[in-house]
Amino acid sequence: MSDKVVIRDGVLREFVERVLRGAGLAPEAAAVTADCLVFANLRGVDSHGVQLLTFYIDHFLGGNMQVRGQGRVLSESGCCLVYDGENSVGQVVSAICADHAARLAETYGVGVVSVRRSNHFGAAAYWAQRISSRGLIGIALCNASPSVPPWQGKQGRVGTNPICMSVPGENARPWLLDMATTTVAMGKMFKARLAGESTIPAGWAMDKEGVPTTDLASALGGGLLMPLGGYKGSGLGMLVEILCGVLSGGAMSTEVGGIYLLSRPMGTCHFFLALDVARFMPLNEFRARMERLVATVKSAHPAAGFDEVLVAGDPEWRLEEERRRDGIPLDAGVWDKLQATAARLGIR
Repeated sequence: MSDKVVIRDGVLREFVERVLRGAGLAPEAAAVTADCLVFANLRGVDSHGVQLLTFYIDHFLGGNMQVRGQGRVLSESGCCLVYDGENSVGQVVSAICADHAARLAETYGVGVVSVRRSNHFGAAAYWAQRISSRGLIGIALCNASPSVPPWQGKQGRVGTNPICMSVPGENARPWLLDMATTTVAMGKMFKARLAGESTIPAGWAMDKEGVPTTDLASALGGGLLMPLGGYKGSGLGMLVEILCGVLSGGAMSTEVGGIYLLSRPMGTCHFFLALDVARFMPLNEFRARMERLVATVKSAHPAAGFDEVLVAGDPEWRLEEERRRDGIPLDAGVWDKLQATAARLGIR
């Protein structure tokens, strides 16, 4: 295991923002992108945090992203909107489209935004929570490069394709589910490599022959991620692909590029849904019912080996509180790469 470098979240955010501006992003675009990446680290989702910065910069410098782009609305019909990201930075496109979804929901009760030709948008939780912070239920989906085989297959056909839902809560810690449709996100394996590890837990990945492996080199050397729960995860991955790739008219399945594939643009597609709780019941009543549901679920006696029952979001909120207080630990290998990336751009 490598040593750790501990950095305060504000310091890290300012560093990432300076690097992004040095790569050509406008101040507002750099700010939302940096905030999204550090948000993931604060919550312990390091695979979607600042370790991605180096890959983003490689895509920028390679001409795979329009660093000053914003995309445009292709059509708006009632509560439905189709957006062309025009190969702009994923966080920039997602900020615009999550806000469109919220605006439509506040007008019609529901807002649905389908996005094509975008890029990696970081942690899906950032966008679902952006919607739920307005008193709405927020759902965010995204397709990704084909790193996952279909059930009973050994060639990649869908991505990690995350599903995320956030509800408005009584406080800043609502129920928040953010999950890949694979056992783990691809970024966790790259994080393991950057940390100098050689093995991964069973169930994460298979080798190029479709055989489950715990050898990191075999997994990254032509291997694939394992779908979550076998055929169920495979079905969920296709569900996301349909709502993101098929419905948007954008890239789907093997047409989607990847954050770690620098030879071409990603063409990622997103799906944002916002639902106005107040159209069903007063928001305070909904929040009270959510509190009661969570309390009921957590009242179950813990199973052997556990001290308590947790619900979606609990581990991340607790870790965020800890990391805001004590700082964000980064693997030394990740920090070295970030500093090297900054040096490439003349950032000190």
